Amino acid sequence: MNQYYTYILKCSDGSYYVGVTNNIEKRYNEHQEGLDTSCYTYKRRPVELVCYEMFIDINQAITREKQLKGWSRSKKEALINSDFNELIKLSKKKF
Repeated sequence: MNQYYTYILKCSDGSYYVGVTNNIEKRYNEHQEGLDTSCYTYKRRPVELVCYEMFIDINQAITREKQLKGWSRSKKEALINSDFNELIKLSKKKF
């Protein structure tokens, strides 16, 4: 069974990076080592893995990645902190 991960890294400048991978340890190390100079995290190292979710379907992982990328910083932090009450509050539409 294949496993895929959607993950959030906290960068040294306090920003968050959201990505998807099939090998979270390897991908985390690639971010830390700065193998790709064009990657968002390259100039924001060191990074810290602050949250990840596992999927068995790559399409679900990609969908979740896109969803998280669209979230506000506050919503990402509520997820990272497992503050589901705050996450629900932040998810409600304001008219």
